[in-house]
Amino acid sequence: MDQRSASRQFLLPVLRPFSRLLIIVFQILKIFVPKRFTSSKLLHRLLSWGLRNFVSPEANYLILRHFHVGSEILDFIARNTPELGVPTNPIRPTNLGHVKGEIFLNHDLNLYNFVIRLNRAMREQDRTLAPPRKLDFSGISNEFPIEPMPRRWTNFMDLQSAIEIFTPMYQLFLTDRDFWRASNSLQLDETIAIYVATLLQAPGLVAIVNNRHPMVPLSTMRAGFRLMLHGLSAESLHGFLVECKNGRMPQLARIVAPSLQVHLPVTEVA
Repeated sequence: MDQRSASRQFLLPVLRPFSRLLIIVFQILKIFVPKRFTSSKLLHRLLSWGLRNFVSPEANYLILRHFHVGSEILDFIARNTPELGVPTNPIRPTNLGHVKGEIFLNHDLNLYNFVIRLNRAMREQDRTLAPPRKLDFSGISNEFPIEPMPRRWTNFMDLQSAIEIFTPMYQLFLTDRDFWRASNSLQLDETIAIYVATLLQAPGLVAIVNNRHPMVPLSTMRAGFRLMLHGLSAESLHGFLVECKNGRMPQLARIVAPSLQVHLPVTEVA
């Protein structure tokens, strides 16, 4: 993370109140002209251009990585509930040009659709989510095939500053319904964590997510900050799955998953 960058220290404190003011202005604007400026394609082209020209390589890497991480977490749930037959739609961008494919909007839709389909399948089959006899970690990756990011002198902006700038743009170019859906999807972090925790028999895993209570939608004012928490929660959850896959059980794993047994790989002694 680029927490000590000059952008994070000096630009973010200025951007944050300005960004939240724009959210209020655009919310009022949407009351009178609800669909005047809406264009998901234009939004994603602007996002791709902004990321390519102004955002730091480290931040760009984390942004693209997030789509891989999110896809693999949903895939893990689907693989370990094969009897439910829930399809997934993985998003795996390798460069910033792929942002133009409306991947931010599709990421939100994937999350909602997965939760809806999973619960519909359980209801139709009269089932509840339960740990499988054998956990399948085959869809969890250690690394992702992401191409090197631009490193021009203009690529200075840290991740959180970029998110604060892009959040009002997201609101302006999406319909009010789509923006609220995107904002509310952040609170599904708790739901996804409960699914993974149930499969792993690790109830303590839910403690690593910070966006909670999807039945009580929060204001969009702090959507940028909650998006940062969303990324952190996804990385923490995916990191735990990587540890389990590779047979490395840190102390955290033993605390949150006392009943999960992962065998360490046997090494030969010369």
